[in-house]
Amino acid sequence: LGAGIENAVAVRSDRNIFPLTLYLPRKGEVDLSDPMKALAADTVNTAGTFVIQQDFDNKYAITNLAFVKTMLNMPADAYGAAEIALLPTARPERVQASMQKILGEGYRVETRYEQNRSLYAVMQMEKWVIYAILSLILVVAAFNMVGALTMLVLEKKEDIGVLHAIGASGRFIKRIFLTEGLLLATIGGGIGMILALLIALAQIHFQLIPLQGDTFMIAYFPVKINPWDFVLVGGTVLFISLLAAYIPARKAAKQQVVLRSE
Repeated sequence: LGAGIENAVAVRSDRNIFPLTLYLPRKGEVDLSDPMKALAADTVNTAGTFVIQQDFDNKYAITNLAFVKTMLNMPADAYGAAEIALLPTARPERVQASMQKILGEGYRVETRYEQNRSLYAVMQMEKWVIYAILSLILVVAAFNMVGALTMLVLEKKEDIGVLHAIGASGRFIKRIFLTEGLLLATIGGGIGMILALLIALAQIHFQLIPLQGDTFMIAYFPVKINPWDFVLVGGTVLFISLLAAYIPARKAAKQQVVLRSE
């Protein structure tokens, strides 16, 4: 029995003190005059419990296949489902489409991800929540960049005046400070992504971060390196940095010509 089912029926599977009565629906029409005839009943002895993952522990019990077929009045060569293992180079979506075409609409072909939609949906949601938190941290850090570039504009007031005096346009000066902001973002973001890549590789090869408890199918936190994640994070860093650098850059472009200050 799954751990959740064991708790629900209040038994100790490993002790097998009292047998369980199992009810399964019979195939065919239901007799409304005697609904109990629509159920097949038999007693079973428990042998133990398993703990895999909460969704599985609360739904599944493992038993003998012949016993279930007898309960459901199914022939020996009948099966409700079949699992197929693919080669590492195979593409599940293409195999799924080909098998669905061969078997027809009377059969349902699902990939591993479709069979565990809820689990993978939660993991995908966690990924986007982490991305949102990262973006919020970058927005807060952008205020530091605004302050640093604003101080730089004030310090370079005379230099900006010289550039204006020799014919530099406001757009050129704005581009200088935007480039400064992009340079800061590129250095900081590049160092951060390199560290993230090294940590991910270390987790893949050495399993540095374990998963606590026995309710997971794997013992360590799973990590997959996706180049598009780095592209998304890098683009977000550059976009926020451009917005942060635009305010002091615009102020520098509107700076009045000052060649002497007292």
